[in-house]
Amino acid sequence: MIISQNFDSGNIEVIDADDPADIRLNIRRDNKSDFFQWFHFRLTATTGTNCYLTIANAGEAAYAEGWENYRVCASYDRETWFRIDTHYGGGALSWNITLDQDSIYFAYFAPYSMERHADLIADAAQSPLTRSHVLGHSLDGQDIDLLEIGHGAEGRKKIWMAARQHPGETMAEWWMEGAVARLLDPDDPVVRKLLDKAHFYIVPNINPDGSRRGHLRTNAAGVNLNRVWTSTTMETSPEVFLVREKMLETGVDFHLDVHGDEALPYNFIAGFEGIPSISDNQMALLTRYQNELKTITPDFQTKHGYDVDAPGTANLEICTNYMAEKFGCLAMTLEMPFKDNDDLPDLDVGWAPERCMHLAHSCIDALARIIDDL
Repeated sequence: MIISQNFDSGNIEVIDADDPADIRLNIRRDNKSDFFQWFHFRLTATTGTNCYLTIANAGEAAYAEGWENYRVCASYDRETWFRIDTHYGGGALSWNITLDQDSIYFAYFAPYSMERHADLIADAAQSPLTRSHVLGHSLDGQDIDLLEIGHGAEGRKKIWMAARQHPGETMAEWWMEGAVARLLDPDDPVVRKLLDKAHFYIVPNINPDGSRRGHLRTNAAGVNLNRVWTSTTMETSPEVFLVREKMLETGVDFHLDVHGDEALPYNFIAGFEGIPSISDNQMALLTRYQNELKTITPDFQTKHGYDVDAPGTANLEICTNYMAEKFGCLAMTLEMPFKDNDDLPDLDVGWAPERCMHLAHSCIDALARIIDDL
């Protein structure tokens, strides 16, 4: 039996794997950081082997409450991911499986590889609606990709969307794949009308280093990118610095920052209620967008979410707060679950890539309904 993780976004440490009935593992911490929770590894053994796996340090993870009612993701072909009943207790996460094939992959959520990211950028660039830019490079030397989609920015609303500030939140880039596909569909009447009024700037993965390294929350330097939007530097967070510079150049009328939440089994939006300069118009647009999205898809709700900041107390280092304050625009953080949407559960796959992409389509529909008022 072999357990391996030396591949794109791999993360696991083997404590003991001599007995398939008692495999003990740890999740590796992000580089130069105490954050950890993302795992992704391959187990190779003979078909029919019964394996019992335990992640011993799960209770020390960044969001241990996220393990409650969580079910691990597994795949034999790295394309179709399914869920396995999982137990959390005594600070450890455990599951059991009898192998149907000689090799299986396990992950915290369906991975989105940097190779698939490269395919996403290359495929999108084939459209006459798309311009593909490299804003610069990460600390590990990877490209920071920007897709510009539309008929030209002049006279149109500037729509910004970004994902994977926290690289372990892979559902965010699955969402991006769905959004890009929707915007580049030449037969979609909603999109055709929307692109008459809007020009899109899309960063499908703002943290490629953390993604490739198998981090949960930080870049190569151990920096949480969603906590440096007013203090970013090229030395420690070039990813944010480069994107922010482009935003300052283009202006922003709408910004959606796409994330995943470990604990809450729902899709929801976090706003900017605590920023110093908040306006009635911003709040009206925030409420309207959420209400429109809620009417479009049963996969979105407004009952469950984060506590709202008191007036004037927002942390402006957080992207959504920074954007709303700096540009006076409608800015939001979309959160999706690692577990499932408890309002519409799927016992086989939980919240899954296909559902992320469908939600992206619904988010485009909601934007189309409010575009005239941005």
